Amino acid sequence: MMMRLALRIAAEDGSKTVKQLLKNKLHISERLIKKLKQSGGILLNSVPVHVNEKVSEGDMLEALIEFDEHNEDIIPEKMDLDIIYEDDCLIAINKPPDMVVHPSVRHFTGTVANGLMHHLLSNGKRTLIRPVSRLDRDTSGIIVFALNPHVQNDLVRQMRCNSYQKEYLGIVHGAFPGSSGTIDLPIERLPGSIMLRHVSADGAPSVTHYEVIERYAGCSLLKFRLVTGRTHQIRVHCQASGHPLVGDTLYSLPEYENKFAELIQRQALHSSMVSFFHPFSGSPLTLKASLPDDFLRTLEILRK
Repeated sequence: MMMRLALRIAAEDGSKTVKQLLKNKLHISERLIKKLKQSGGILLNSVPVHVNEKVSEGDMLEALIEFDEHNEDIIPEKMDLDIIYEDDCLIAINKPPDMVVHPSVRHFTGTVANGLMHHLLSNGKRTLIRPVSRLDRDTSGIIVFALNPHVQNDLVRQMRCNSYQKEYLGIVHGAFPGSSGTIDLPIERLPGSIMLRHVSADGAPSVTHYEVIERYAGCSLLKFRLVTGRTHQIRVHCQASGHPLVGDTLYSLPEYENKFAELIQRQALHSSMVSFFHPFSGSPLTLKASLPDDFLRTLEILRK
């Protein structure tokens, strides 16, 4: 696959070097710039150019990025994927619950990555599987995959500067206080555990904004917006606030053990929306994922 990034030089960028503009305007990583230098993929006014060359107003700077890569470790599997959005840069999928994102020792097949590999190869695209962020096996909703390293680097950069927004819907135990607020509690790995996290003063900064959408008898529907993206962040923050997610067996509290267990067989958490600037066009892009049947059925019962 070939990707062309182009930049018309504005007056304020005149006299800057090609390398400065590749990094700061086109957001190309040092590693990729090195590859472009080797392939002759850096052009100024359609002519190959050295990265130390200075530009002038009105010049056209281009980066011709060619990708042809394939992960032989991921077995292609034909499956029905709920594809929300797809172009030559990225693909977004609405992941169902009880599905692993990427192969592991315990789940070598049947993952989103296996299905995505089949889909891409069937459409003549050879690329590595690059999830921009991950979801737990039992968390449903939107997950974005970058189709080349430049797109992945750009979306990760947007996450770091908070221009990549992620929203979730979750059902929690109890009446969550107030109508909205922020949970700002640092999180780290629980000592002695490979999987579990907990709130700790020594943990990494972790911030979750929330809004109460609806209240029912014994639980509440919340919308969460992540500022940081720690492992199990929403689940840990809900537990620490005294209102764990309904169905969450890892981060429950004694008073809520087995409560509402008949409603949903997993943590009631769904990645509902992401928004960011498209890495190629720069235009804002908002993607939404519809709720799965088990979540909808739970809400229907709670509203009766």
